[in-house]
Amino acid sequence: MREQLIKAMQRSQLVNMMYIAKDGSVTKRRVKVIKMVGDSFQAFCFTRHARRTFLISNVLAIIPIVSKGREVI
Repeated sequence: MREQLIKAMQRSQLVNMMYIAKDGSVTKRRVKVIKMVGDSFQAFCFTRHARRTFLISNVLAIIPIVSKGREVI
């Protein structure tokens, strides 16, 4: 999981993330990884519209968001 997060951070890529919150509930978040710090990482969470700290061990899945450019012909 750590390698996927590092790759997303290096590419400035948005990811959809399934995460176990402190209360045990599973949440889906759209985040942009900003910084890796030990066993956690900081990311901008588009669900909460704020910078948040997440534990890597609580991440269940990461799906990169691939956007295709739109062109006007």
